[in-house]
Amino acid sequence: MTTVAAIVVAFDSAHALPECLGALRADGVPLIVVDNASTDDSAAIAEGQGARVIRNARNEGYGRANNAGARAAQSEYILIVNPDVIVDRGAVAALLDAARRYPDAGFFAPRIVEPSGRVFFQPRSLLASYLTNPTGKLVLPEGEACAPFFSGACFLIRRDLFLQLGGFDENIFLFYEDDDLCRRVADAGSALIYVPQAIVRHGRGRSSKPKPGRIFKSRWHQAWSRAYVSRKYGLPNPAPAMFAVNAVKSVAAGLTFRRSLIERYGGSAAGALAFLRGQGALRQEGLS
Repeated sequence: MTTVAAIVVAFDSAHALPECLGALRADGVPLIVVDNASTDDSAAIAEGQGARVIRNARNEGYGRANNAGARAAQSEYILIVNPDVIVDRGAVAALLDAARRYPDAGFFAPRIVEPSGRVFFQPRSLLASYLTNPTGKLVLPEGEACAPFFSGACFLIRRDLFLQLGGFDENIFLFYEDDDLCRRVADAGSALIYVPQAIVRHGRGRSSKPKPGRIFKSRWHQAWSRAYVSRKYGLPNPAPAMFAVNAVKSVAAGLTFRRSLIERYGGSAAGALAFLRGQGALRQEGLS
């Protein structure tokens, strides 16, 4: 059994994969790429980088695809990596070092640096009303620290813990699956550790190439998933308000003839309405 394997879910990610996989390969990390029925050369590029490729017949969504990669891995730890993330040399070693020093922890998050140089750190979560900075003010820890939630763009987790928890919630196609996983890790009594000396670069939004309808789809799932995790953890249902607000905004956006705005607000309204009608995200994608 190897110590760690990286899992990268690709969906029309050919433009981003060479840098992402090249950085991991340079650090000696075994690669598993789960291709969600890409229409570009994502799978071929992954194979060219020496990755083990799992080809899904259709787009299974982010969480379900990562779960398939985790089941296929033969390693003590798995490193979840978005295709638009570039892992700095030594970052994986730093995460593994932290894992050895904190045996009671199960989840280890690197320092995520955005193109602007801003460090992304999750200051709040829908699922953590007890956080001391509910306004979302960014206050970075000065060193390694425990926190209840981290971004799903890149993290290291003990594979046995991930599988024991059932991996990502497979009812979610996209969005909030990282908040949900972090909540379940914490509820299981395992610490989540921030490891700032492990640095990764995140392109944010470069995982898949843009195409007509993708904004609508993204916003649909964002609205639906927010309502789903709210119900899952006994929080107030945000769907009625999301539908009302975004329905009005989508009508106003229609008057501007700006496709991006129409898709943005129309997708949010449609996702909220679908939740109110009892429609699942998997049904929306033809997966159930």
